[in-house]
Amino acid sequence: MTHPTKIPAQAWPLFDRYVHGDLSRRGFLDQAARFAGGPAGAAALLAALSPDFASAQQIKPDDPRLVTRRQAFESPQGNGQVQGYLVKPAGAAGKLPAVLVVHENRGLNPHIEDVARRLALAGYVVFAPDALAPLGGYPGDEDKARELFGKLDPAKARADIVAGARGLFSLPDSTAKVGVVGFCWGGSLSNHVATQVPELAVAVPFYGAAPALEEVPRIKARLLLHYAGNDERVNAGWPPYEAALKAAGVRYEQFTYAGTQHGFHNDTTPRYDPASAQLAWERTLAVFKASLT
Repeated sequence: MTHPTKIPAQAWPLFDRYVHGDLSRRGFLDQAARFAGGPAGAAALLAALSPDFASAQQIKPDDPRLVTRRQAFESPQGNGQVQGYLVKPAGAAGKLPAVLVVHENRGLNPHIEDVARRLALAGYVVFAPDALAPLGGYPGDEDKARELFGKLDPAKARADIVAGARGLFSLPDSTAKVGVVGFCWGGSLSNHVATQVPELAVAVPFYGAAPALEEVPRIKARLLLHYAGNDERVNAGWPPYEAALKAAGVRYEQFTYAGTQHGFHNDTTPRYDPASAQLAWERTLAVFKASLT
């Protein structure tokens, strides 16, 4: 993928606020113009920071090694049904362990579908739900997706993701050994799913906010937690979360990747850190293998 090699340091926290809905597009451009050489420079900076799905794609949607389909599970506590993308190895003999892949706060975009395919090639049946399905699904535009995300009922959206995890236990393709991995909002939901689904074997949140601390004693899954080094907003929640995990006797490993930005695993933007992303992914695959197979 092609990105400028140097992003101004001031841009990272500004972009983080923009991505998470705390700053409008206009607000980003106005503030960035102060250090990016004016409005044109700010627009170019935002374009450089925005996802490039096509060049980052690792596995094509029609890869013959995989079988994909749309999948839905009942979600009575959520929006009635959770819908998403299911992928598994082609010609798999028998049932496979299952993994739920939870997207960032933009819905089921092409990057997350690609991540689901990567996991499927590692030997799993993978379900990637789309929290935006009740509003028509991922709209194909990141700004529109963020706007739609703000219109979701948060409690129902969380319930839909939990329903997706629970659905994998009864899926005919599944061995009923289930794990979850998520990124940003999906990282937060990975933590939340661990508090809600006691049968869950393993949860791997990438830079996700902690769950409600009073619910931490309900976690029975093994946890592998990945944090970015430069991510004050999320990292501030780690010390009390760690204290709660220790008090509850939860089995966990936690890694902070020095010098990285929130979103360092997402290889569609300049926040991507190849070395840290590869190490975090290798650790993720290892803990899934140990916990699910």
